[in-house]
Amino acid sequence: MASNSRLWSLPNRRPWLSLLFAIIGTELVGASGSIFTSMGLSTWYPTLTRPAIAPPDWIFAPVWTVLFALMGVAVWLVWRKASGERAHAARLALALFAGHFVVNIAWSAVYFGLQSLRGGLVVIVVLWALIVATIGAFARVDRRAGLLLVPYLAWVSFAAYLNYAFWAVN
Repeated sequence: MASNSRLWSLPNRRPWLSLLFAIIGTELVGASGSIFTSMGLSTWYPTLTRPAIAPPDWIFAPVWTVLFALMGVAVWLVWRKASGERAHAARLALALFAGHFVVNIAWSAVYFGLQSLRGGLVVIVVLWALIVATIGAFARVDRRAGLLLVPYLAWVSFAAYLNYAFWAVN
């Protein structure tokens, strides 16, 4: 039990170290989806008809890097509350975040790995709903954490429309 309580209190005992850990950890987990992306990016994806709204491919990596960094800060803000009076709400919010991240990675696996535009569309709708739920759960713990996820929701909203547009023209 002692090591478990140390984990939850780390952000308050070593804030800069835990912030760095939260950001790098979120970036690494987020980047794991690129394993699936690389499966179809060089072979299958270029064969698709691109909808007019599709941005250049180079834009995705920097946007996702910034979004994952914002998510890492949001996770850190919630993690800081996981040993205080909002511990239960914080831990539930972090569990929801972890679950949503599985679906985030699943989108890459379905869209690029399985090369399924329709399947990707189904997954991204679920992802969008989980992001909304995560924003709500984070905001109940720390309003700033919820707000830090709003750009992510905006990007995934655009990505959902883009996924639909690719599906519609292919």
